[in-house]
Parts: sequence; C-alpha cells; structure tokens
Amino acid sequence: MPKIVDHDRYRKELLNQCLALFAAQGYGSITMRQIAQGLGVSTGTLYHYFPSKESILEQLVQDLCEQGITDFFAQAPPAERVGDRLRIVIEFFLAHYRFYQQQLLLWVDFHQHSQRKGTERQAFLQRFWQRTHAQLVAYLQLPNPAHVDFVLVFMDGLLLQCLYERGEAEADWVTQQTELLIALLDSA
Repeated sequence: MPKIVDHDRYRKELLNQCLALFAAQGYGSITMRQIAQGLGVSTGTLYHYFPSKESILEQLVQDLCEQGITDFFAQAPPAERVGDRLRIVIEFFLAHYRFYQQQLLLWVDFHQHSQRKGTERQAFLQRFWQRTHAQLVAYLQLPNPAHVDFVLVFMDGLLLQCLYERGEAEADWVTQQTELLIALLDSA
C-alpha cells in the first residue's frame, strides 16, 4: 500500500526548518541545494514544494506573520488602560525575543540581497508591516495610529540593543525603556 503524504503538513514542516537555516547561514548566501541539504531532502523535492528561494521566504514571512498574530491574540488578556496593553505587547515580544531577532535579521538580509540584485521583491515585507501595524492599532487603541509606528520602531530598537548585548539580560533596563515609552505616549 502506498504511503499517504499530507503535502500541506510536509510543506509547513520544511518551511518551519527554513527559518533556522536562513538565520544561521544568511538568506543571501544560501542556495536551494544547501537548503535541501540542510532539510535532509533532495533538491527535486524542495523544488516540488517551493519554486525558488524567494518563494520560500515569502511563504515563511506570511506564515510567521499569521503565527505571531494568532499566538499573541490567543494569549493577550484584555486590558482597559493603554499602558497595560502596551506592557502586554512588550512582554509577549520579549518572551519570544529570539524568534523576533531571527526574523529581523532575515528581513535585513533579504532586503540587502534584493537591493544588490536590483529587484523589487520587497512588497511582501511591506504587506507584513502593514498587517502587523493594523493589528497593533486595533489592539493598542492609541489615540493616534502613527504612535503604533513608534512602538514598532521601539521594538526593533530593543532587538538591536540585544544584539549589542544589552536588553535581554538586563530586564531592569528593558522595563525602564518600556516605562519611558508609555510615559511618552501618555503625554502625547
């Protein structure tokens, strides 16, 4: 009897493993052959599921966006005050710090690679940003939706500070920065 393969599930399994490969080796420097090797599949199998490295990244971005938003809203308790909602967002973000750091580094690597090739394949990153922004606008309910841009830039800044070996290990510093952000937004 032939083996029945759930192609959608198998495709997702391959995709989930690709984030670690991209993060470890860099999007720009890894080839489809190296991806297949890292996944333990043939190049033909990889091409069966993904026509290109770019398609892997695009699907990965879409899945990561959906996963992050779904995970957050499944765990986010309701909160009446803006400051409490912001603390909930930051706490979730920091609890998943490594994931978001890999994601940020992957986006930067893809952006650089696309710039060198002179391609315009970054529209999906813009869609990812817009979707995340819209979800945060709805959740945070800040008086000015432009403040959500500030919050997202703040979170990217925390990731960069952690790359400089500051932030993740210094919980007091992160708390202080978060409280400063809340005070700024409260006074705006």
